[in-house]
Amino acid sequence: MQSLFVPTGLVALAEIGDKTQLLALLLAARFRKPWPIIWGILAATIANHFAAGALGKWVASFFSEATLSWVLAASFLAVAAWMLVPDQIDEEDEASHFKRYGPFLTTLIAFFLAEMGDKTQIATVMLAAQYEYFWLVVAGTTLGMMIANVPVVLAAHFSADKLPMTLIHRVSALCFLALAGYAAWHAAKLSGLVG
Repeated sequence: MQSLFVPTGLVALAEIGDKTQLLALLLAARFRKPWPIIWGILAATIANHFAAGALGKWVASFFSEATLSWVLAASFLAVAAWMLVPDQIDEEDEASHFKRYGPFLTTLIAFFLAEMGDKTQIATVMLAAQYEYFWLVVAGTTLGMMIANVPVVLAAHFSADKLPMTLIHRVSALCFLALAGYAAWHAAKLSGLVG
């Protein structure tokens, strides 16, 4: 169940204040139709995270368990540092170009593109490489995205400025730092550096 719960918690926390959450707020304010936006977020996230998870599993097949653990430790450390740099989105984002397609298709396209190379997509690649159950990782990261974004869509008047963003980003960074430490300890153990 770790394959489900850890990705869910990490992505839900990492997504707060992320550009895709800001995109959800923007789409909700523009369209005022929450359910097509929510379904668009879900479809885009499943497609994006499935591809990211598949990439993570594929990459993991090339490394020994010890080497993969060292790579994961470095990657989690990099994401921890990245979490301290908050995302921003401007009014002329991906959604502006697709608005004529309606709320569902606009959300689907904009979210899929916004997630490319995003923190949560990179985290999905790393988590799929780390955990045995690919489907649970994808389900967990998708659930984490929905936990973070659905309330924003349903309460479009809610302002992200009211959240303690710096604190949230620091807690997220600490979670990824803990994962980096665990992966490094596991790698050191597999390499015979610790008993």
